[in-house]
Amino acid sequence: MNPFPAGFDLVTETVHIADLRFAITRPRSAEDLIDEAEYADDERLPYWADLWPSGRVLAAYLAEQDLTGRRILEVGAGLSLPSMVAMARGASPLATDWYPQSLEFARANAHVAGLGELSTMQVDWSSPPEALFDAGSFDLVIGADVAYERRHASQLGALLARVTTVATEVLIADPRRPDASALVQTLGDEGWSHMREERRAAGKPDEQGPVIYLHHFRAPR
Repeated sequence: MNPFPAGFDLVTETVHIADLRFAITRPRSAEDLIDEAEYADDERLPYWADLWPSGRVLAAYLAEQDLTGRRILEVGAGLSLPSMVAMARGASPLATDWYPQSLEFARANAHVAGLGELSTMQVDWSSPPEALFDAGSFDLVIGADVAYERRHASQLGALLARVTTVATEVLIADPRRPDASALVQTLGDEGWSHMREERRAAGKPDEQGPVIYLHHFRAPR
């Protein structure tokens, strides 16, 4: 039985992350999924349907870690490659995105990979569900290419404040998009500590180039 949602022109890509290998099935063209009504309502674009370089870099970083038993929240998860790596490394991730279709593909890909059931939740940062906060704080919060508009800085900052403790690490991978600085500034103004490292994306880069910033944040004490 095909576990993927019907009505999509699909392509399957083999992705190698460290010693892990995944066959990721996704829509062939994200551009074909653009909904003019959704864009007019909230400037929504189906970024979830691509495997972005920053997501691969974040996944590669997680593959280097011992994540056994850690509770992880992925924001703006899209196809959830980092969450799949986290599962393979022994973590219990919750993948969140505002597109329900992305979460359907994420669950199906995790199932096909033999990882079991990936926990997911539909989350709009402008109005997150209380169920997310009822789940308690997380050991690690991750996101890839989630700060591509300035408005996302305040939305994401407010969400992070409610799902973290001083022991939580927040890790955001970003391909040096101009508006990502707004998130760094927003969290810095709230007293979060920040450390940045650079990594290079393997394979074909996007328009931002091959260098990916890994932003490490911790909440103020």
